[in-house]
Amino acid sequence: MAWQPGQAYGQDLRDRVLHSKGSIREVAARFGVSKSYVARARSRRRRLGEDTPGVQCSHTPPKLTGLEQALIDKVEAVNDLTLKQLCEWLQNEHGMRVGVSTLWKTLARLGVSLKKSHSMHASKRART
Repeated sequence: MAWQPGQAYGQDLRDRVLHSKGSIREVAARFGVSKSYVARARSRRRRLGEDTPGVQCSHTPPKLTGLEQALIDKVEAVNDLTLKQLCEWLQNEHGMRVGVSTLWKTLARLGVSLKKSHSMHASKRART
């Protein structure tokens, strides 16, 4: 798998960059990485003593922060709502407009699942 922007470089390349001698500019040119990458890797090693990359995060809190308990309570009270209906409820009750995928990820993070009743007639469900 090829490297893509936003991904950390492989540990083997990181080790070679950290163990090579020379200026930041020379090392960056030798390994085909940016000067800032070499500087940050060396700085992390000097400050923390770690040769591995740090955790990547956006420092942006989840959009539904603060509404988790209300969302859990709503799903427990009416567990056959669709994701779209829950999105509409959030907009009407809390003024929070979110998409279905955001709501899906939030429910998964909270460990909440929607229990759906089968839409088929009971006599058809019984047949196998």
